Amino acid sequence: MSFSSLVSEIAYRNSEKDDMRSQVSRARSYASTAATSVSISGDISSQLHGGYSHPLARAWQAERQLTKSMLIYPLFISDQPDEETLIPSLPNQYRRGINRIVPFLEPLVAKGLKSVILFGVPIAPGAKDALGTNADDPKGPVIKSIRLLRRTFPELFIVADVCLCEYTSHGHCGILRDDGSLNNAESVNRISDVAMAYAEAGAHCVAPSDMNDGRIRAIKLKLIEAGIAHQVVLMSYSAKFSGCLYGPFRDAAGSCPSFGDRRCYQLPPGGRGLARRAITRDINEGADIIMVKPASQYLDIISDAKEIGKDMPVAAYQVSGEYAMIHAAAKAGVFDLRTMAEEATQGILRAGATIIVSYFTPEFLDWLSN
Repeated sequence: MSFSSLVSEIAYRNSEKDDMRSQVSRARSYASTAATSVSISGDISSQLHGGYSHPLARAWQAERQLTKSMLIYPLFISDQPDEETLIPSLPNQYRRGINRIVPFLEPLVAKGLKSVILFGVPIAPGAKDALGTNADDPKGPVIKSIRLLRRTFPELFIVADVCLCEYTSHGHCGILRDDGSLNNAESVNRISDVAMAYAEAGAHCVAPSDMNDGRIRAIKLKLIEAGIAHQVVLMSYSAKFSGCLYGPFRDAAGSCPSFGDRRCYQLPPGGRGLARRAITRDINEGADIIMVKPASQYLDIISDAKEIGKDMPVAAYQVSGEYAMIHAAAKAGVFDLRTMAEEATQGILRAGATIIVSYFTPEFLDWLSN
């Protein structure tokens, strides 16, 4: 082959390669244009996947994320100093006497536990009467526990639940009339005295859960009169609904009513308007924090609470029945326990809660560290 023929052959082959590259480029451009026209209809902002393609980016999409400081862990304190009894209907939860509390809490505090809420459980014979006399007994489980925890864990925030149901022989959340109905005036006077006893013992926060009308104002006034209103948080169970989700708690605390039910003072499940009125009332009466209970079935009420009390912390109590259901379903293989606990808690946060009372707190102390 002559030199000129060789040059012509190379030029021809290069031209073919250029044509092929051009065809491939045009094909790619066509495919890209076709794909774009199919996947994007209208505004480019409809493309969202890139914003949560990475685990950290997904976390950034949350309006608020769970932290250890948001959690309050419920403790059942028995009047039997050395008791440590598993509660069958409440997985992994125990009634503990005062001698068992510190060894149990030490590792949790080391992991970052910030707050507990105390429920007294009188078991001794004759510990209950019609007036709930032992609720504010200086030698009772709650007041002794407050003082012990203040000494032992100075940084731990101590909430004392305030109610009479664990201490009354009839199991109701106040003092009754002869016909068995709730005497609101006498109940409020008694509840506010109990709250004062807990505050004076050193509780950082008192949390009346009885749902008697006007108890927030009564407690606030007594705190002011005693000169300690500036150092005690008043957290109201403002929207506490009646229902079937409290069974395991009542097993733990021995607080099941001996007759009737609590529907006349706890809110009816459909009473959204009543809940809004109760939240507004308790804010006006001096509550520092408002609580919704139960949590998962009342996400709309949590959202309402955040709207009404937009400048206030909103707490939600994931109650014993909610916790037990998650455990039961996980045990049956319906879903993974951790995954469901986290999803349920995210829902509560998303609805507007900034504080969560949860029996999952010990697990979250580990999960949030990993």
